[in-house]
Amino acid sequence: MTVNARILPKRKKSLWNIIVQQKWLIIMSVPVLLYVLLFNYAPMWGWITAFQDYKPKDGLMNSDWVGIKNFSWLFSRPEFLDVLRNTLAMSIINLVFGTVSAIVLAVLLNEVTKTGFKRVVQTVTYLPHFLSMVIVVSMAQNIFSSNGVINDFIGKIQDLLIKIGLMENKPMPVFWLGEKKIFWWLQGVINVWKEVGWGTIIYISAMTSIDPCLYEAASIDGAGRFKRILHVTLPGIKSTFVILLIMNIGHLLEAGFEIQYLMENSQVQDYSRTIDVFVMHYGISKMQYGIASAAGMFKSVVAIILLFGANFIASKLGEDSLI
Repeated sequence: MTVNARILPKRKKSLWNIIVQQKWLIIMSVPVLLYVLLFNYAPMWGWITAFQDYKPKDGLMNSDWVGIKNFSWLFSRPEFLDVLRNTLAMSIINLVFGTVSAIVLAVLLNEVTKTGFKRVVQTVTYLPHFLSMVIVVSMAQNIFSSNGVINDFIGKIQDLLIKIGLMENKPMPVFWLGEKKIFWWLQGVINVWKEVGWGTIIYISAMTSIDPCLYEAASIDGAGRFKRILHVTLPGIKSTFVILLIMNIGHLLEAGFEIQYLMENSQVQDYSRTIDVFVMHYGISKMQYGIASAAGMFKSVVAIILLFGANFIASKLGEDSLI
């Protein structure tokens, strides 16, 4: 016996039905939405001051309009060009060091079979993320000071070389905190130490979703541990890497504020000041609000362009994209 049945297409759910079904998720997202609106979008009203000679006593509506004068002033100042150079240099260092170190640590942890040891390493590497940057910078200043641990260790090696005749005189200790050319790399090392454990979380999660059968098949084909990492693990986290790279490129002009501000001194100021520190300096210290707003607006607009540009290139290359 045959039964003729017509398969009816599924009715599309209305927007109201979706809202009712997802009402608890929507309610849970309200605080996050309010946070974003309050702290990310509401302050954009202040961008008006980038086109004004803003005076607090006059307010937004009564301050004199100057057009793009503040932007012209910015790009005619060697100081701002140096700040832009510092920001890009430190951002690229943080991006490269942070990404590579997070992937390497995640791969190494993924290869560890001892669960207890793996948990200890994860805990130790995650903990610095929860430390205040003030504490981290204070630790770094003690470690890299003239009489700190690093110089003390170098001094002992030099004493040993003098004893065995490979060195005649002991040089002066390196003033790490006052060397301009070292500052970019020093802040990169500090940033990696603080965030590398936290950065591995997403990569380790991506590795756990890789089908174990792929590792077994690779082993049967004669692939060793290194080849399994190269041909199974790394391709398995490729999409995660691309998404994170796109997001990080959008933050390329956000090299940081705390490390640069807290470690700044007169000897490294030309290499330590970033756009965020520049905005704080002109907006609060010098009370030139229009110039500070113009610098902040420039950073935000460039970040948006970089984000969409990286996303477009990734989609054209056939990779996963955010949009």
